[in-house]
Amino acid sequence: MEIKRGIAVSSGVAIGPALMLDSEWFRIPQRRVTADQREVEIERLKRALEAAAAEARQTQESVKTKLGSQYGAIFAAHALLISDPNLAREVEALIREQSFAAEYAVSRVMRRSAKALEGMRDGYGSTRVTDLFDMEKRILGHLLGQKREQLKELTEAVVVLAHDLTPSETANLDPKRVHAFATEAGGRTSHTAIVAGMLEIPAVVGLGPFVTDISGGDLVIVDGNKGILILNPDEETLERYEETRHSFRSFESRLEQLRELPAETRDGIKVSLQGNIEFPQESAHCLDRGADGVGLYRTEFLYLGKTDDPSEAEHFDAYLTVLKTLGSQRPVVIRTLDLGADKFQPQWEMLQHERNPFLGLRSVRLCLRNLTLFKTQMRAILRASALGDVRIMFPMISTLLELRQCKMILAEVKEDLEEEKIAFNPRIRIGTMIEVPSAAILADLLAREVDFFSIGTNDLVQYTLAADRNNETVASLYSPGDPAVLRLIDNVVQSADKANIAVNVCGEMSGEPQYTMLLLGMGLRYLSVTPHSIPEIKKLIRSVTLADCVAVAKEAMRLETARDVNNYLREQTRRILPEVMN
Repeated sequence: MEIKRGIAVSSGVAIGPALMLDSEWFRIPQRRVTADQREVEIERLKRALEAAAAEARQTQESVKTKLGSQYGAIFAAHALLISDPNLAREVEALIREQSFAAEYAVSRVMRRSAKALEGMRDGYGSTRVTDLFDMEKRILGHLLGQKREQLKELTEAVVVLAHDLTPSETANLDPKRVHAFATEAGGRTSHTAIVAGMLEIPAVVGLGPFVTDISGGDLVIVDGNKGILILNPDEETLERYEETRHSFRSFESRLEQLRELPAETRDGIKVSLQGNIEFPQESAHCLDRGADGVGLYRTEFLYLGKTDDPSEAEHFDAYLTVLKTLGSQRPVVIRTLDLGADKFQPQWEMLQHERNPFLGLRSVRLCLRNLTLFKTQMRAILRASALGDVRIMFPMISTLLELRQCKMILAEVKEDLEEEKIAFNPRIRIGTMIEVPSAAILADLLAREVDFFSIGTNDLVQYTLAADRNNETVASLYSPGDPAVLRLIDNVVQSADKANIAVNVCGEMSGEPQYTMLLLGMGLRYLSVTPHSIPEIKKLIRSVTLADCVAVAKEAMRLETARDVNNYLREQTRRILPEVMN
């Protein structure tokens, strides 16, 4: 038995036979052609590009029907890039000038672009490499006539293991046949990870080399909750996971009965339990699982695979989709754009990138440098506010001045809409994310400026502890239970309470059951989690009293290390509801 640890990108546990996908790309049979064959190669190239672009558009329509237009946009972007004249010119130049065969010229151009993206230090570029490989394989498939095994044609249930899966392959997975997948490569924000989450297929990525350690048909376990792949589990491990899977399925069926019940402690303390969403279609998942609304609507999907900024109409239509699903009474908190400047660069241009983009021009810093971009989104959010309980939230605020600048621009947009006689809610609630230590420390000042806080624990933990959770060499330092993080959260909650404003937790910490009692005991009454986590968090809330939670929080705040805090919280949670801690 071997245990591999990676990045959990879609929760759940699956046990089954491995289906191995080859980790090699197409083999290029010929490197050069004679001078009189160059024009023939160029014609072959043109036909292959046309066919690959058409195939990508077909995938777009298929995915659009299956998952929604935002997911289809990934493959629309593939079609645009394959049809890009710059790509054709680059490949043709290699054929004419160096007599490369069309296949080899395509591979050279695509790998050169992939290498440039892999060199980006912020991790964004490396996650886009899979998209390039997806396009490369489409083109080479039409040039060489080779096909990789078609996942959509599976006839039996399997667990897919591969070096990586392209977004196209992931979108074609049938959850009835593919019970989980695990890959050597990949990141939390890759298109493959996003699609896996939407399909709700348990998935672990970024595991490092393992495909040579397993054969097709061998039994494997994918634990999408903990980010673990177990190869050839021993009988004890298999029995434990089988028991866990069986008991959790039974537990999940009981959780369905909670859909219409409130998230309320045994002694009557109500908690607003809301959902985090990436795409409009996920709002339906929130309703299916009994959410009180959307506590975090990330809007970066609108920029997914696009070279131009989305229009006001595109923003508005996306927000309207969520409002129509949830109704006008449930709150929808829309976070303004949280991307880095590098993500707006044309994909075929080699531009200099920031040396440390995590501390650079991202989020509101980028928006305050691009007011047209910022105001376009604000106009759409304000227009949507006339149709439901829409709230606006600014991410990555690190100073009081930044927040005031955002509010000033919002006021300007309101004036513009008034002059144009366009309806909006003039009293729209304004919030700010608390996700950098400076904001947590200045919470008492920031609380005077907004209607609510939302604590983004993912970045707060990362910036507080100076530990990238995706860097395996320091990942052990990354813990929401670290006393330094807890003290900052406590300061935010106390500041919000004194200012009589609401405070929510919307990071991954709020969706991990072991932290639920701690957060309630610290005074939190708003939690926003992934839709899949809503039922079990609701069950836990309904299984405790506030006195239980206050006692847990007091003891946790007394402890001195993250290890002690986490061990204590797991023990207390297992005592109350053992099903969620298996």
